[in-house]
Amino acid sequence: MGPDAARWRTFGSERTVVVAARTVTSLVRVLDVVPEVLHDDPRITVVFAYDPTSAFNDGVLDLLRSLGCRTLPWPQLAEIAPDLLISASENIKVPPGDYPVLVLPHGVGFHKQVPDSAGPGTRLSGLVHDDLLAARRAWLAVSHPDQESQLAAAHPGTAGSTVLVGDPCLDRLRASVRWRERYRSALGVVPGQRLVLVSSTWGEESLAGSWPGLPADLLAQLPADEFRVALVLHPNVWSGHGAWQVRVMQRSALEAGLIAVDPADGWQQALVASDLVIGDHGSVTLYGAALGRPVVLGAFGSEAVAGTAGYALRSAAVRLEAGRPMRPQLEAAVAGHRADRFAAVSAAAFAEPGQALPRLRELVYGLLGLPQPKQSVRGPRAFPIPAPDTNRARSLMVHTSVARGAGGELRVEVRRFPAALAGETAEGESAFWHLACDVDEPDTRLTESAAVVCSASEVFPLQAGRQRVASLLSDFPGARIAAVPGENGCTVGLRDGRLVHVGAADGGAADGGAADGPGPDPGSAAAAVYVCLRLGTPLDITPMVLVHGTRRQRLLLRPAPPSADQPAVSRFRTAAARGLPPSS
Repeated sequence: MGPDAARWRTFGSERTVVVAARTVTSLVRVLDVVPEVLHDDPRITVVFAYDPTSAFNDGVLDLLRSLGCRTLPWPQLAEIAPDLLISASENIKVPPGDYPVLVLPHGVGFHKQVPDSAGPGTRLSGLVHDDLLAARRAWLAVSHPDQESQLAAAHPGTAGSTVLVGDPCLDRLRASVRWRERYRSALGVVPGQRLVLVSSTWGEESLAGSWPGLPADLLAQLPADEFRVALVLHPNVWSGHGAWQVRVMQRSALEAGLIAVDPADGWQQALVASDLVIGDHGSVTLYGAALGRPVVLGAFGSEAVAGTAGYALRSAAVRLEAGRPMRPQLEAAVAGHRADRFAAVSAAAFAEPGQALPRLRELVYGLLGLPQPKQSVRGPRAFPIPAPDTNRARSLMVHTSVARGAGGELRVEVRRFPAALAGETAEGESAFWHLACDVDEPDTRLTESAAVVCSASEVFPLQAGRQRVASLLSDFPGARIAAVPGENGCTVGLRDGRLVHVGAADGGAADGGAADGPGPDPGSAAAAVYVCLRLGTPLDITPMVLVHGTRRQRLLLRPAPPSADQPAVSRFRTAAARGLPPSS
């Protein structure tokens, strides 16, 4: 780069394209598009120019370095003569020159007023500087014809400078729907669970700004076996406040199992994987509506521009009320949702579906003065499978509600909530609460109060499971029950010495529902034993139906076989000497 660059290059390109890197939001949008438009063309060199003037520049250089992008400082841009500059940030100050500037939207249309960095007022997000418009150097890509008239009304200088291309991000989102189940699996959403996506733009009127505790509120009220919660924050939130601050503010929610989506990568997969979106006036909420997801508004700022498709969500979507229980509101939104509910909103925001990449390719090569390569443009590509999310709550308040079937069989409904966020724990004659902690729980306040301690890191054969249970009860003297995964089920040990095997009976399915895998997890197995203890039910051969939301599983509780080095008669005598029943 610079006047002497030709001496060091390997590829003899004919054109140079500069990508302006000003914020993570705008950079990610360009990175989604440019490789799809300019792939496999040795005639074109792409370099990146870092503009540090934004208040939200944090993370830009890190992202560029992580991808191996050749980057020059913004002042050096004035020393070279690129053939085209591409940006998804309209707020760049481009040096004088005669090369064109292509501005891509970094959201959906122009539906928000944002603070103007050049003064104390606000400006329309997406509208470029006057000097670029006056010089007729700017080309503004839009996703709908109505945006052309909106821009012309806001600034007459945009007339003749807009190009209808569609929305490449929506095209990719729709192409990714076929991988929905793969995304859900990577995010740790199991069959029978629903994924609630909380999406927020930036600013004090955003969902994050006006209701920062919403993720924790949801996790406190939605049973962990039935729901997962993911948080998508606008990259400007992470950049403006720092990742450390964001994680500290959401610490309880993160410890309760919140999926915190990477601001630079992953929100698209989480949106496709979601069952419901709680959002605001940001673009992700509008994308969710366009994908046909049920949308509930937790906030809607006055900065939204009236008359736009984004503003239309204000009346098209229902509101989430803070003073009412969350679950009934969300279930009502899902039950009352129609696939075409937001069709009019989507049609007003997006045009030319599936055509964004061909149109952009035609535009870029036209601005570069090059014929398009002979190979055809690629179709919209599904977003890659995200890295597995393993974040889970390590401590759960477990509610067990007991009933008996017609044949006298125990039927236990289990609902588990993150212990750090749990509310009231009132009990009844057949409804109980207990605290269950994973062995990796770092909070000693919780581990010292736990009735149940579990270790799920590996499967233990019976003898090894016996030893592991004894070790857990020794390490956690306040616990009454310890449980570990075993062969064909779980091994559950009691402090009085009894050992119980809890496994699936008759294939595990119950009441026509789906069986939850080959056997219960250690926490569920311990809950089954805990209920028997509270009811005074013998732990000999005890059938039980365990219910987790829509999942039902038939279990069988039975005493574990005696240890090989302790014959049954010896165990009987030992138990009798301790005043325990023979089943011990």
